Amino acid sequence: MPSMKAVLLKQPGGIEQLYVGETEKPVPSPSEILVKISYFALNRMDSLQRKGVYPVPPQASPILGVEMAGVVVETGSEAKRFKVGDKVFGLMYGGAYAQYATIDESSALPLGSLSLDLASSLLECWYTAYQAVQYIGQLKPGEDILVHAAAGGVGTAAIQLAKMYGARRIFVTASSPAKLEYCKKLGATHLINYREQSFKDVVLRETDGRGVDVICDFLLASYFSDNLDSLARDGRLSLQATMGGTVVEKLNLAPILFKRLRVEGTTLRSRSLPYQRELRRAFEAEVLPHIESGEVEWHIAKVFDWEDIQGAHRLLEDASFTGKIVVRVTDNDD
Repeated sequence: MPSMKAVLLKQPGGIEQLYVGETEKPVPSPSEILVKISYFALNRMDSLQRKGVYPVPPQASPILGVEMAGVVVETGSEAKRFKVGDKVFGLMYGGAYAQYATIDESSALPLGSLSLDLASSLLECWYTAYQAVQYIGQLKPGEDILVHAAAGGVGTAAIQLAKMYGARRIFVTASSPAKLEYCKKLGATHLINYREQSFKDVVLRETDGRGVDVICDFLLASYFSDNLDSLARDGRLSLQATMGGTVVEKLNLAPILFKRLRVEGTTLRSRSLPYQRELRRAFEAEVLPHIESGEVEWHIAKVFDWEDIQGAHRLLEDASFTGKIVVRVTDNDD
């Protein structure tokens, strides 16, 4: 069996468990392509998976990483979308921390005018934000939206999607004036420092008691009650994470009934392949042209060589950065 280099784990645990070593090179199934990876991006789930506390989908590679960019070097017998030599990027179930990875051809996107490092960092955040704003939020022109944790990767994507889809007012929450100013630069219209202000009070005051039509939330329990109060009639609440806990001790559920609210949670990595294929198709048609044209601002915090994968994970856990962390697969440098 041919081999390759990949970022491996000695055992689940801390950053010191990561190393670059030899493992089996994957072989594409009939509908897959094999990609020689130039760059991969880090996500917070990678840290949890490294520690052994993340529920990895059964079809995922044991190798970390879900997003990458590189060059097609082999195609499966039924794969017709790309040919050898094409530059692509994509989101997969796992295996991106490696010299080579397989991906379903319908989950891959053509690189186009994007750079490899930038493309490798896009999809986890932008797909998640697209789900929240469009698939679940169904934001319409002229509606109002509230984006929590707005200075993070998904939040900054959600702000720009809301602007792209014609939101009237874009409320955001963040922890500092600097982060809020960055959100304003991206298109936010109402800035809320959650350390100093109640987002519910600001939303209700600025909308004359009506509330917003869509909320994108990552806190879950700690914001749940105020989110319900901040939604307008027929509002939609999209839940993407559990940063604020999972248990609400005391909660008034009446607003869900009397305001006809829709509350929906969503994950991405555990979604079926048909769902991810459709998400790719919609994103490629509706959003990718705006990214390729330069309308969208996207920030890479730092690019590491993969020999320093421990340093990359150290920054990932520091949480003081803005933007995405990208790693260059130096063994694949041409």
